[in-house]
Amino acid sequence: MELITQTINLFHKGGPVMYLLLACSLFVVTIAVERFLYYRSRSAHSQSFQQQLLPLLEKQKFSEAGQVCEQASPNFLAAVALAGLQACQRGSQIENALESAATLAAARLREHLDDLSMIVTIAPLLGLLGTVIGMINSFSVFNVQAGQPMAITGGVGEALIATATGLSVAILALILHNYFSRRVNLMVTDIEQMAALIVSHVLIKKTSRRESHEIA
Repeated sequence: MELITQTINLFHKGGPVMYLLLACSLFVVTIAVERFLYYRSRSAHSQSFQQQLLPLLEKQKFSEAGQVCEQASPNFLAAVALAGLQACQRGSQIENALESAATLAAARLREHLDDLSMIVTIAPLLGLLGTVIGMINSFSVFNVQAGQPMAITGGVGEALIATATGLSVAILALILHNYFSRRVNLMVTDIEQMAALIVSHVLIKKTSRRESHEIA
């Protein structure tokens, strides 16, 4: 209880900028929770999906493979594979379909990461602004009382609270941004491998058909 009271007192001593920093911290936490849940839902059962899909692709059972992809939705690998398989069944350019699906999936995976990067930049600036405002108030003539030099030094100490808070928020946002960026890069790599896998098996099918026509 005492810790909560001290935290509230420090928050008020930091000045009005602390409310903006509080909003930034809540924004960071909201993005972190949303991205974590999104990535978990989109990457669920990825290994089991690939284990079911690969034998079907090797046996050239593309219709059954498409059904497996539909059942694995909303897995991001299944969405990309399904786009390629549907393009193959339609007889359209499979490379273009895979590229479009992969680009869309990567864009959705990277969504809101730029917002975290923005908080990394803006939070220290808000903290610095709060400190400057606090120091201006501390060096104001109205705060300088005769025989009380601590009126200035104490005010400077309180003004630094905003800077410390801004740096803390920026550090948290930076850690989360790096974590999610690394996770997205791994997912994008899996998407590229899945696209290459679909293309290779479709080309094998086309090559075998071409050879059979030539023999006939």
